[in-house]
Amino acid sequence: RKFQISNLLCAANQIIMSNRILRSTSLLSNNSISYHGHSSTATSIAMASSQIYETCASVSQSDEETLKCITTQLLIQDTSDREFSRTIFLVLSAALVFYMQAGFAMLCAGAVRKKNVQNTMLKNLLDACGASIAFFAFGFAFAFGDGSNPNSFIGTTNFLLLDVEDYAFFLFQYAFSAASATIVAGTLAERCQMAAYLCYSLMLAGLVYPVVVHAIWSGHGFLSAFAEDPFLGTGVLDFAGGGVVHTTGGTTALFATMILGPRRGRFHDEQGRKLDKPKEFPGHSIALQMLGTMTLWFGWYGFNAGSALTTNSPEIHNLMAVAAVNTTLSGGMAGLVALFTNYIVLERATGEPVFDLVMAMNGSLSGLVAITSGCGMVEPWAAVVIGAMAGGLYLFGTKWLIRMRLDDAVDAIPVHMFNGLFGLIAVGLFAAPRKLELAYGKEMPHYGLFYSWYHGHSDAHLLAAQIVGGLFVVGWVLVTMLPFFVWLDWKGWFRSDPLEEIVGLDTSYHGGLILSGDEDVNPEYISQYKNRQEDLRRRRQAGNSNYEEVAPTEGMKSDYENNDEDEDPADV
Repeated sequence: RKFQISNLLCAANQIIMSNRILRSTSLLSNNSISYHGHSSTATSIAMASSQIYETCASVSQSDEETLKCITTQLLIQDTSDREFSRTIFLVLSAALVFYMQAGFAMLCAGAVRKKNVQNTMLKNLLDACGASIAFFAFGFAFAFGDGSNPNSFIGTTNFLLLDVEDYAFFLFQYAFSAASATIVAGTLAERCQMAAYLCYSLMLAGLVYPVVVHAIWSGHGFLSAFAEDPFLGTGVLDFAGGGVVHTTGGTTALFATMILGPRRGRFHDEQGRKLDKPKEFPGHSIALQMLGTMTLWFGWYGFNAGSALTTNSPEIHNLMAVAAVNTTLSGGMAGLVALFTNYIVLERATGEPVFDLVMAMNGSLSGLVAITSGCGMVEPWAAVVIGAMAGGLYLFGTKWLIRMRLDDAVDAIPVHMFNGLFGLIAVGLFAAPRKLELAYGKEMPHYGLFYSWYHGHSDAHLLAAQIVGGLFVVGWVLVTMLPFFVWLDWKGWFRSDPLEEIVGLDTSYHGGLILSGDEDVNPEYISQYKNRQEDLRRRRQAGNSNYEEVAPTEGMKSDYENNDEDEDPADV
């Protein structure tokens, strides 16, 4: 009898491991198993095989009951192993996503002038710090706090992580929220006040971003594919956050730079007259930009492949591999397309073509953004096509910004907003039925339009849902962040004053004075700034609370104070 039971134990173990009975057994839907009145949770310490047999044999009345007991214990052990592995890898993936903060910092630091490096890097750090508190206090609750009475717009429970047990999931989602907030840092570089930046970061990570998450990723969101009655029968499919994270951050960057205005001298001269050709402000270190780009690409594997750990897929290992491969292909193809397309355009336009490293780097980042929404839902060939289109879209976007006289120091808007929206739409075009089943663990009723045409019909439900999802993200950011930026500007808290911008924000906010020959700064302005600060210091020491700062001198007005029309210099 013992020999027969041992064979049954081996057979049961093989069945469990090969077919993953756990995921299709309703008995374990709540991760709890009851046997002879005793309840065991999935987090119980798994017993060794010999212990399992001895325990079950002692409490069972027949071979059938013994086998049931053995199977139950093996299911518990399998569940425990799965949960352990998921937690470990989810924390590691969260660490990779958080490491992208270093990539953003290096990219931004290399893209600005030396007089603003310290200030730019501090703002990247503030994103990580501010997002951690905001997302802990209420951001996570707004995003995933469904509770017993959920609504489709915003979460209402789990504030301060109360009653939250899955800390690994919180950490992973926090890293996403910090990434969304950091996207804006480079766009506003060299001209934004510190206090305003921290306020914006808290607003985005604590309210704006979580509402988007709840709508698309929560089980009760009105656009969620996981809802009982999903939108248009499919919901918005955003595998790793191309719309949720990147479009939210990129759209915020667009509205922020519209209100903040361009850097001084970018589109107008000292007298406020519009320049025929915008002045270039090259970053001080292409090496830092390259380091930041490769760091971001490395972290993207945690971003995209790690998102497989949050799905219900029965083949998470295969799903992670697909996501990683597609991420690589799209990023690589986009970089090549951006580099060589720009080369050809320059050759035709000027006759002096160059291989522009910045174009290649931002092109690769654009491809990584574009594939984020569909990295686990498209075939590798589609990832190559998406990457190629993303590289071209980036080139169009950066030219459009200049034409519209919008100043983006790191091209975050075309990289993240344009390609985040394109990535959502690409899912509606290229999502493969087989990959959708792999990603969601079930057969999806709707898939990409191109596959629909291939099967002889025109099912555009998924494409329509993706477009609505993109419009919702842009609309939500519009009605929340645009008034917020307008209010900051009205209060005078948004933009640094012209003299601070001229001498550099490192000097203005961090106390280190630049050398007069180290930057293209008139020594007279440096001297004036020192005199103003010394005068302010004396008045404060004297207790004069009515001190008013020295007004900017003639010719120091920023582009922000000028409109795009040619004006009479005397009026300016």
